[in-house]
Amino acid sequence: MSKRDNYIFDLSDKVTRKSVSYKNRFGIKIAADLYLPKEFDESKKHAAVIIGAPYGGVKEQGSGIYAQNMAERGFVALAFDPSFNGYSSGEPRHLSSPDLFVEDFSAAVDYVGTRPFVDRNQLGVIGMCGSGGFAISAAQVDRRIKAVATVSMYDMSRVQANGWKDSFTEEERNSILDAITQQRYAEFEGGTPVLTDRGAAIGFDDNTDPISREFGEFYSTPRGYHPNSITQFTVTSGMSFMNFPLLTHIKSISPRPILFIMGEHAHSRYFSEDAYELAAEPKELYIVPNAGHVDLYDKTDLIPFDKLESFFTENLK
Repeated sequence: MSKRDNYIFDLSDKVTRKSVSYKNRFGIKIAADLYLPKEFDESKKHAAVIIGAPYGGVKEQGSGIYAQNMAERGFVALAFDPSFNGYSSGEPRHLSSPDLFVEDFSAAVDYVGTRPFVDRNQLGVIGMCGSGGFAISAAQVDRRIKAVATVSMYDMSRVQANGWKDSFTEEERNSILDAITQQRYAEFEGGTPVLTDRGAAIGFDDNTDPISREFGEFYSTPRGYHPNSITQFTVTSGMSFMNFPLLTHIKSISPRPILFIMGEHAHSRYFSEDAYELAAEPKELYIVPNAGHVDLYDKTDLIPFDKLESFFTENLK
């Protein structure tokens, strides 16, 4: 089948895709796509994998690619739009929250785990980029999640609280917080929510910041463009991330396994490496040769789907 409805990939003739929706515990309606193998026996119980999109991404992009490929390999797979983003509900649009985005994973478990053809004791999650941190955080408290894989992980609480490579001084952090609180006043008095600068460069050149350019080559070109994926969030969202670390209880996931996948040349690899050191066994750090951060969003020749299949097959028994 050809691309349609702004999906950045062709629908495989080996799977079926169904638009579904359900509510999280905040009452927000989550929009999701359920992928099933084409030859699917609904009378039997199957293992399921839930895939979270990169921070700023939507289900029609990388998480859909992962869901489709996992369904081709026999899994029930769900890709969803985060609360306040994509086709999920919630106002104001493009709000971001560590609590909400972690809850979205548990809400997906609620939905998938109540499908009659899913074994609720065989549920795993894949978190891409920022949702890698949210997936880990969800697994810390939601023991229904039996195995966790992250891909090109970002710890968004760490980024917003400490800056890139933990570079913020206390003065810089306080200045950011002061600006956010002034914006809260403005919005409380009727002002329009202000969004952060776009994370993915548009019209980039050789002088563009390398990270913004890397994201721009995906989100701002036909390769990965989707109108719901603007790589911007409300400025006032930052306060929550600065106050709520995501990985505090990562050791508590054990003895459930964690697989950290990262590109050899990823600008973000220190997030995966540091989280790997913090996690308890069983854990694995898997490095994809000759790959960067964004490469693992959509380049199916680089994404280690065989590794993901074997990891979940082994651990969702």
